[in-house]
Amino acid sequence: MSSQLAPIPILNQNASEERGEIARLSSFVGAIAITDLVKTTLGPKGMDKILISASNPNELIITNDGATILTKIYIDNPAAKILVDISRTQDDEVGDGTTSVCVLAGELLREGERLVQQKVHPQTIISGWRLALETARAALQSSTQDHSSDKVKFREDLLNIARTTLSSKILHTEKDHFANMVVDAVLRLNGNTNLDNIHIIKKSGGSLRESYLDEGFILEKKIGVGCPKRLENPKILIANTAMDTDKIKIFGGKVVVDSMTELSKMEDAEKEKMLNKCKKIVDHGINCFVNRQLVYNLPEQYFAEHGVMSIEHADFDGIERLALVTGAEIVSTFDHPELVKIGTCKLIEEVMIGEDKVIRFSGIPSGEACTIVLRGATSHILEEAERSIHDALCVLAVTVAETRTVLGAGCSEMIMSKAVDELAAITPGKKAMAIESFAKALRQIPTIIANNAGYDSSELVSQLKAAHHQGDKKAGLNMRDGCIGNAEELGVIESFKVKQQVLVSAHEAAEMIMRVDDILRAAPRQRSNLQH
Repeated sequence: MSSQLAPIPILNQNASEERGEIARLSSFVGAIAITDLVKTTLGPKGMDKILISASNPNELIITNDGATILTKIYIDNPAAKILVDISRTQDDEVGDGTTSVCVLAGELLREGERLVQQKVHPQTIISGWRLALETARAALQSSTQDHSSDKVKFREDLLNIARTTLSSKILHTEKDHFANMVVDAVLRLNGNTNLDNIHIIKKSGGSLRESYLDEGFILEKKIGVGCPKRLENPKILIANTAMDTDKIKIFGGKVVVDSMTELSKMEDAEKEKMLNKCKKIVDHGINCFVNRQLVYNLPEQYFAEHGVMSIEHADFDGIERLALVTGAEIVSTFDHPELVKIGTCKLIEEVMIGEDKVIRFSGIPSGEACTIVLRGATSHILEEAERSIHDALCVLAVTVAETRTVLGAGCSEMIMSKAVDELAAITPGKKAMAIESFAKALRQIPTIIANNAGYDSSELVSQLKAAHHQGDKKAGLNMRDGCIGNAEELGVIESFKVKQQVLVSAHEAAEMIMRVDDILRAAPRQRSNLQH
């Protein structure tokens, strides 16, 4: 009788399964743990994390960028991996809000866990959250402002958005300087959102304050020996071709010669072939040759004798950007000069940045292109500064395309939570509990911002909630003085698209994890012993 009641195994011997409450609890615990890891980095007073590589202990990253932290750490929990994915998507889509989206999703799940323990069914919670999401999104849209018709006000909005984005980064001490720099760079694009036109280079030495925006393209390479160091109105040929065949290279083959004379003839043939190739290049009527690959001594000497500036080993990223901004095409063969697009600019010269020589292309036909030169004391500071600048550029590019803005400093979250609370008050049944939990999760964002600054979050958030219920729709957290202030006067403005993406992505991730009631882990692959 007992053998008839024994469960029939359907999974592999080493596979595992978690069901019902245990599976749900496992998901909640993983997602909430990830949220607790990154939430201390949120806001203008957020803390940094040090990430050390397991394979190379000397390789470390110091950052408070949510997406960087989450993508660099090893995670085994499936629910936590979902939060990592939404953070990465947020970074790819809009550039900023990577920590906020993870924190909001985690807080939703924390509230969801509380409701599940009170025997509210996950589908009831999901239905309530969906109603709350639509109400919150409508409230966010109604609070937007759009100054795109007024260039002066719109530029001021962009500066405020840049300052808000940079205030939580390593560049917060020089945020006015960098805000002007990134706004000028984005406005040069004239509505184009292709950030490949903005090149960022990092040079150790000096201070962050010495960083600047250069109106041109800077290539971190050196000009060939004996070549001209300065060219006005050059004609630029950009190529990806082998220029190192002046030495014999026959791979996987053998050549038997009877004497050194025959070997010399082979070398002469190789050189002749190389010189013919150089002649074809010079016959394009150019005076600057940029190659992706190495340029060996013989072709370099040929170019120098013919007054052609040669630049070797420009990496793929470098020559693609250069081709984009100079209007050239990358070529590999040189038999049809009439089909090749030659690039132009007003001036190529060798300049010094710190102690390094670089090549500057100025007066380029694509007036949109520019280079941000970052200076800093250490490589870690420069890497974090680059991540900060990248985030600011992405947010500004998004704002130029979608010009509506909303207030930051916890103001938008309180507007949304107030609207959701009002919906909960008129909703019958258990859905009202889920809607209330959504409002609580939204209020956790300003709570965490205040906690990270060392202020009394309970006092500040209750004051903020009271201010919004009394009709002050611009009330936000003043993290400079630790009190409630007018977010618009404080200049804390954020992009509407970023805020909306945070709301929608966090809800989708939380809903996906809430639906889980079974976790199946496949059996690890068996390693067979190798037979010698």
